[in-house]
Amino acid sequence: MTRFALTVVRHGETRFNKEKIIQGQGIDEPLSETGFKQAAAAGMFLNNVKFTHVFSSDLMRTKQTVHGILEKSKVCKDLTVKYDSRLRERVKMRGKDFFDILCQLILQEAGQNEQFSQGAPSNCLETSLAEIFPLGKPCASESNADSGAPGLAASVLVVSHGAYMKSLFNYFLTDLKCSLPSTLNKSEFMSVSPNTGISLFIVNFENGREVKPTIQCVCMYLQDHLNGGTETR
Repeated sequence: MTRFALTVVRHGETRFNKEKIIQGQGIDEPLSETGFKQAAAAGMFLNNVKFTHVFSSDLMRTKQTVHGILEKSKVCKDLTVKYDSRLRERVKMRGKDFFDILCQLILQEAGQNEQFSQGAPSNCLETSLAEIFPLGKPCASESNADSGAPGLAASVLVVSHGAYMKSLFNYFLTDLKCSLPSTLNKSEFMSVSPNTGISLFIVNFENGREVKPTIQCVCMYLQDHLNGGTETR
């Protein structure tokens, strides 16, 4: 069994977001002053989370957002960001294409780690997430020994765009039958993320790469970093 965490964050606000103008790929708009503050706030919220991989769209607004997040990190400030055009807004690709490639990468690395190192994956990745996210018993690192679930093989941060995220999450829900928190309905799941909304998923491969993974949505479009009081959905 291989498990990994996937944290997905939408970029911070741009001038066009504020004016309700669709940006797409043709306009490489930078973050607004508010957008930079949102990115920094998201970074402070996530500053103790230990990520092993970071991916971002190669457009300016996502680059600036991921930089703002990692700049505040206490544990992975120097982690290399992989910029990928497949994460762009309104790209002519389904959300699943990047996700499939990501899964192949994590499974390959997990197999190599098992081959060349002893013991199960460390629980430190899960512990850092559990400090701020409602992982619950199935995913909590302290209960792994009782549940038989291994520690997380990786913790991935992806910074992208609202339209891409909607496509990805539709694939999770429709094709992979993603399980949702009891407080979240399907219409909320398929709504557009607010700027720097944070979503967390646990991806689980029971029988290797030949079988589709199961996915648990831990939370959706979290905004605690922006107002300090938004209820986790």
